[in-house]
Amino acid sequence: MIICKSASEIEIMKEAGQIVAEALLKIENILEPGITTAEIDRTIEKKIRASGAIPAFKGYAGRLSSRSYPSSLCISVNEEVVHGIPGKRKIAEGDLVAIDVGVKIRGFYGDAARTYKVGKVSKTAQRLWKATKEALDNAIDLCRMGNRLTDISHSIEKRAERDGFSVVKDFVGHGIGKKLHEDPQILNYGPPGQGPALKKGMVLAIEPMLNEGGSGVRILEDMWTVVTRDGKLSCHFEDSVAIMPDGPLILTRV
Repeated sequence: MIICKSASEIEIMKEAGQIVAEALLKIENILEPGITTAEIDRTIEKKIRASGAIPAFKGYAGRLSSRSYPSSLCISVNEEVVHGIPGKRKIAEGDLVAIDVGVKIRGFYGDAARTYKVGKVSKTAQRLWKATKEALDNAIDLCRMGNRLTDISHSIEKRAERDGFSVVKDFVGHGIGKKLHEDPQILNYGPPGQGPALKKGMVLAIEPMLNEGGSGVRILEDMWTVVTRDGKLSCHFEDSVAIMPDGPLILTRV
């Protein structure tokens, strides 16, 4: 069942989303070659808690892992798709670094991700980054009352294929609210015009994940980190968006 939120609930979710957005801006300021992913995680966890929120991912028990998630952020570098666990890895010049931030405040969640280019990246990395960001923006523009859920899915796949990239099929976007993951699941592929009609008060976490090569992925021995099966680059963007009468309301941008 897709839960439609009231105006007051969306205001709380906007508060959560702004904390996420500010954390993502802070990451942009501190991300540079030589910093470890653990250092980024510690810095942003402090910022989240200072804002009166709690990290949404820390201690989260996922469907595919018997181990709860140990960190506040998911930091995935280059061939890592999502759910990379922060640690000793140092960020290097030319890396693509996808960072997913989730918070909970006053009973509601906010969730968004950005991929950052560290210094000068390859032409392929630049094209992949641009395609993924545009796939998210195109999908958000379709978050309008009366459109169908798979209109979003189709637009993401269409943008990926335009540049010869593939979309990850094993991991998807989701509804969000009092739970981090609610109905509906939002695929990043498929035909348009199917699924439920978008209604006022729905809040969707839309997250295109595009791969340089094939769509296949695998999970590492840490039981969380997802990587491309062919070892090629991946890119991830995400925003939480409310369906409103006057169009999409992006909750996770400043």
